[in-house]
Amino acid sequence: MKAYYSDHFVLPLPEGHRFPMEKYSRVRDTVSSLANLQLVEAPPASDTQILYAHDPSYLQRVAAGKLTEHEQKEIGFPWSEKMVERSRRSAGATIAACKTAMTDGISGNLAGGTHHAYRNLGSGFCVFNDAAIAARALQKEIHPNLKVAIIDLDVHQGNGTASILQDDPSIFTLSIHGENNFPFKKEVSDLDCGLFDGCDDQTYLIKLHQCLDELDARFQPEFVIYLAGADPHEEDRLGRLKISTEGMRQRDEAVFQYTLNKQIPLAFAMAGGYGKTIESTVQIHCQTIATALHYQQQY
Repeated sequence: MKAYYSDHFVLPLPEGHRFPMEKYSRVRDTVSSLANLQLVEAPPASDTQILYAHDPSYLQRVAAGKLTEHEQKEIGFPWSEKMVERSRRSAGATIAACKTAMTDGISGNLAGGTHHAYRNLGSGFCVFNDAAIAARALQKEIHPNLKVAIIDLDVHQGNGTASILQDDPSIFTLSIHGENNFPFKKEVSDLDCGLFDGCDDQTYLIKLHQCLDELDARFQPEFVIYLAGADPHEEDRLGRLKISTEGMRQRDEAVFQYTLNKQIPLAFAMAGGYGKTIESTVQIHCQTIATALHYQQQY
């Protein structure tokens, strides 16, 4: 199974910044010993590809370092050339994973899941919306009539994704998230499931299976992009849910089994994770990758 990485493009962040940048290199180091996993440096997304989902003036401002102080604050990162390059690579990794999954069944991005980025602005540590870009790239570059579902299981609603794709019936957006969590103004996905604070494994998994059934009844996807956020985990500082490590594994298995049963190709991205210790986040992400690898071998 191929997995694409971009962690060597490191954002220069001020000391004490709350974004866990080092989790990406730790995840790659941990999974590098897995048999049958091939790690590949992510290619950058081109301007043309980014414009599948973003406004030209926004891309120009990002590339040229013309973001206002307010826009940089909304993103949560100070502008730098490395920020631009990393954001391009993160989107490029999801595009590459999608194209690889078309032939290999499953492929992944060891970063990505930047679902708070809107068409014309960044937000919540997200500059370019990799899932929206990649879904459109599949349709424009591989198969024009492909029905793509984005299954977003990050604990925060995929508001940017929902907004970008709200008038696109060829891409189905599904978000299962904490109802009382960021973003506090939710957008309307094709299917939203807001969970109460403290939600446990049993409730979460019941809701997930119900949502997968509804996705299948309403849309019948031919490709899935899966945002496998680590932040529903009980050890997450920002998550507010109480999903155990075993519950997180069963969550991943439910998505992978759904696509395997129907022989739908799937690309996954890591999305958020803000554990009380960085080790707990790395453990959840690595568990997702190992589970994906197990299912990929069955395609």
